[in-house]
Amino acid sequence: MSEQPAPADHARQQLEPAAADGLRAYAAKTRASADQFAAVLEDIAANGLPSVEDCTPWEELRETHLARLAAQRPAVA
Repeated sequence: MSEQPAPADHARQQLEPAAADGLRAYAAKTRASADQFAAVLEDIAANGLPSVEDCTPWEELRETHLARLAAQRPAVA
């Protein structure tokens, strides 16, 4: 991406207040997720990888996530 500013003759379209609030909320959630991920990486860098006994198998994580997604989606008849 270019770091050049947008030409001055193009006005930016303003968002509706509700859309701007939603975008700010999404940005905050994304920032919080990134901070959490960074903290995990810093912990691994400082202390090494956790033992296998302390980890959750990826298959279990996948099934939990799929169940969560299925619960959010209405059933199809």
